[in-house]
Amino acid sequence: MEANTRSTGRLPAAFLTPGSSSFMDFLSEHQPEILPGNRQLPPTQGVIEAPHGTTIVAVTFPGGVVLAGDRRATMGNVIAQRDIEKVFPADEYSAVGIAGTAGLAVEMVKLFQLELEHFEKVEGAQLSLEGKANRLSTMIRSNLGMAMQGLAVVPLFAGYDVDRGRGRIFSYDVTGGRSEEQNYAATGSGSIFARGAMKKLFREDLSEAEATTLVVQALYDAADDDSATGGPDVARRIYPIITVITDDGFRRLTETEASEIARSILERRLEQPDGPRAALL
Repeated sequence: MEANTRSTGRLPAAFLTPGSSSFMDFLSEHQPEILPGNRQLPPTQGVIEAPHGTTIVAVTFPGGVVLAGDRRATMGNVIAQRDIEKVFPADEYSAVGIAGTAGLAVEMVKLFQLELEHFEKVEGAQLSLEGKANRLSTMIRSNLGMAMQGLAVVPLFAGYDVDRGRGRIFSYDVTGGRSEEQNYAATGSGSIFARGAMKKLFREDLSEAEATTLVVQALYDAADDDSATGGPDVARRIYPIITVITDDGFRRLTETEASEIARSILERRLEQPDGPRAALL
């Protein structure tokens, strides 16, 4: 397509042909080889070693939802990266946190962002939050071949539902199966420990500040028991990525805000190594 554009100075016919509002459908019809799930991998013996990202957590509060992730990527028993980005805005009112094969996951998120942007430009309106969750499910399902070779992508999707006036969380399995989670959710290798922490700390009347503290508490507990999850790294100034989505839209906490939350938790853990038992205060 690019070569044709350079030689004629005109857009290829594919761009001028009426079709679906789905960017994935457009690629499937005109350049299917670009889609991650359609790529042919060379034959391998066993599972392919690639950097994997964990852990992602989310929690709702009366004004919206918080989505956060640690910064560690591992490859086998080695730390592949200490400051990887795992949480991304999908659009103005939603975000995706990635767990699984890091390279494929980031590429899937970029494709998902294009999918939502393309739909909005073609239709002149945003997809509903439910519709966005369904589109992401389709993308994960198309990656099933890669997942069977050990290159799985298992994201957590969260957003503010402007129609219902509340935050919502969706989790997925490697086949694209989608489930709506109530109150809180986690994915990745440290998800069991993070979920346990959130279960004991969650309240339905959490404030935004308490919700952001809760997710960092959960990530700290995950890092305490799961070697693939990274805790706050004060020496390197690497802190969890924390995002908040409300009726005002998507917002990522600054490094200063994230460090203040992490440092306050670290100070409290000096007195209570296992963390608070029932409340954040």
